[in-house]
Amino acid sequence: MKILDRLEETLIASLMAGATLVIFASVVHRYFSGVPVIQDYVLHWNLAWAQELCIYMFVWMAKFGAAYGVRTGIHVGVDVIINRMEPHLRSKFVLFGLGAGALFTLIVGSLGARFVYHISETEQVSADLEWPMWIIYLAVPLGSYLMCFRFLQVAWTFIRTGELPHHDHAQVDGIDPVEAAKEGGPA
Repeated sequence: MKILDRLEETLIASLMAGATLVIFASVVHRYFSGVPVIQDYVLHWNLAWAQELCIYMFVWMAKFGAAYGVRTGIHVGVDVIINRMEPHLRSKFVLFGLGAGALFTLIVGSLGARFVYHISETEQVSADLEWPMWIIYLAVPLGSYLMCFRFLQVAWTFIRTGELPHHDHAQVDGIDPVEAAKEGGPA
């Protein structure tokens, strides 16, 4: 499970870093294209594909980021009413919600896989990158199936321990709140 967690985190971080670099390069190119001395060197570089690549990178990042959100408990949820319920009733509603999330993402993943299969039989490619579209759309079934797995994983942990993943928005990874308080920073 640790390998899958690391792979998921590495993929998301790599896509984020890659998209940032591509957009930065595109912006610098656009800026230097208007500078008289430098424009002769950069005008022949074609970065028309940069925007399309970044869009696809952000789609992949969002699909896998949603699965990460389920695993770590950072998804936004309206649970005010559920948290006020009796513990036995609350458990049933939590499991129902996790099951509904798993079922929904399983259906989206299956429909996405069917779509990817059908589009793979065509010659359709993306406009600027000219990549096969089935590779780009593969984010939908892969991300949805991973999210389904994460819903089931959280449900299983909840059944065993009664705990849901919880993200403390005040905590910053790598900073010890006790040490920060000693140094005069926010605790």
